[in-house]
Amino acid sequence: MAACVFCQILAGHAPASVVWEDAHVVALMGLRQAVPGHVLVIPRLHAETLYDLDEDAAAHLMRVAHRIALALRGTLDPDGLNLWQSNGEAGGQEVPHFHLHVHPRRMGDGLLDVYPAGAPVPAPREQLDALALTLRQQLEQGAHS
Repeated sequence: MAACVFCQILAGHAPASVVWEDAHVVALMGLRQAVPGHVLVIPRLHAETLYDLDEDAAAHLMRVAHRIALALRGTLDPDGLNLWQSNGEAGGQEVPHFHLHVHPRRMGDGLLDVYPAGAPVPAPREQLDALALTLRQQLEQGAHS
């Protein structure tokens, strides 16, 4: 994918500050450091969204993200950590190549004001149970593959 900035980086045609690489994944410093230590974990194989990754690739990405998180903890001693992943325009995805953001957090850094209007009220249990049942049925029909 010549137009994909991550594919260009992975092909060596664009610069990157690489933190980790193996045969399947590259982790690099985010060009736009949302917070100091912001790392992106990217599969070498072009997959636009999480839906396009196979289960093994997704599991390997998470293992690498875990290693990055431990390295960030050992290096920056953050107060917390967020893993952030966006799919599609409605999800806020900016680069059409799957990537996982690893954000070391500091109290008061203001990075992710997830509920600007306040935390949502709890959903009715019946609504949660009905959706859980529907999701279980979908998983039993093979949505996991």
